[in-house]
Amino acid sequence: MPRKPSSRIGIVCKNHDVVRVVFGEDLRRLCAPFLLCEIRQHEKDSVGRMEFEDLVKELEDEKLEHSKTKASLSKESEKLQFALGEIEVLMKQLEREKKAFEQALESIKNKALKESTKNDKLITKCSAIENQMEKQEDILTTKDNQIKDLCHLLSKQKEALRKQTNEFEIQKQQDAYIARVLETKTKTKKMSIKSLSASKKQ
Repeated sequence: MPRKPSSRIGIVCKNHDVVRVVFGEDLRRLCAPFLLCEIRQHEKDSVGRMEFEDLVKELEDEKLEHSKTKASLSKESEKLQFALGEIEVLMKQLEREKKAFEQALESIKNKALKESTKNDKLITKCSAIENQMEKQEDILTTKDNQIKDLCHLLSKQKEALRKQTNEFEIQKQQDAYIARVLETKTKTKKMSIKSLSASKKQ
């Protein structure tokens, strides 16, 4: 007669199921903290990535503003140089006109004084010249006022240029600070990734 299967086989199968259940539960309990840490680290990495992207966007905006400020500064500098050139031309022209006028006036006065006793017409001519001199003086006064206005405008432009230069320096410092923050965050993120990889390998 064939032999019946031993009851020991059923016992072994049952014991195997029990061991599998027990060890499965132990394994889950052991892995739970690691899984929780990994989930939390993943959440931190996600937040860090969002902060990093925000900082990158902010840095790009700052760079754009910086380029606009630099272009505006260059344009104002060109205007300033043009104004300086105009002032220099006006001053040279004014100096030439003053010199020519003084020479002509001195010559006419000398002639008028020498011949005033001989001809009354010369006295009239001298009066006309005096009137012309007054008109020329008015013109010169107007030009002097224009030069003063240009100098005042130049002073304002210099002050504006100085302020823009200070803002440019502040902008450079802010850019450098943001770059350092980004570099620090990048290094920290890399270290965290390396640490997490090492933990997983262990």
